[in-house]
Amino acid sequence: MKVDMHIHTVYSGDSICKPLGIMRAAKRRGLDGIAVTDHNTTKAWKEMLREGRKEKIAVVLGEEIEVLRNGKVVGEVLGYFLKKEIEIGEIDDVLDAIACQGGLAALPHPFCFWRGLGINVEEIVDRLQAVEVFNSGVYLNSQNRRALELARKHGLAEIGGSDAHTEAEVGNAYTYAEADGIKKFRDLILRRKTRAEGKLSSHVLRVISKILG
Repeated sequence: MKVDMHIHTVYSGDSICKPLGIMRAAKRRGLDGIAVTDHNTTKAWKEMLREGRKEKIAVVLGEEIEVLRNGKVVGEVLGYFLKKEIEIGEIDDVLDAIACQGGLAALPHPFCFWRGLGINVEEIVDRLQAVEVFNSGVYLNSQNRRALELARKHGLAEIGGSDAHTEAEVGNAYTYAEADGIKKFRDLILRRKTRAEGKLSSHVLRVISKILG
């Protein structure tokens, strides 16, 4: 399976991607699935599931959650295979909430200049299941290479996602696993049997999404 593990819809507030457009783009790009990971909201879940069924694209229910340390924003965490929305909160509380739902926790773009983690990753690494080792929205491939080194140092699953905020970005990066369904795909993440593939997106598209979003 090829699954783009990081996609934002219009519900994120900074994306112009509509659910139907995302699914059609995913199909054109040869994806088997996508993860909907809006910022601090799950409002797109029902619509994404409905459109996914129509286009025969698997949907992973997720969220990109802003996290705090002592009340100060220190970055974001990706939660996957969630059952309900998780609120912005202290990083330990957010990781607890993901675990309580039986979800998987991943660190997105950890070395991005302005979206990276603002605390020492060693403090939370034992509570993560994966690291986003290829994010199409970062500025330099060296940032993705550092993320890959982090994942391999700590034996965490390697995942990739486009971080799409426009439909043209969908599928620019994805996670590959030898799975025949989303349940097996999740299992292979836990078993560290995934790899990330992709290319960097045009930052012109990201600027457009911020203007129009």
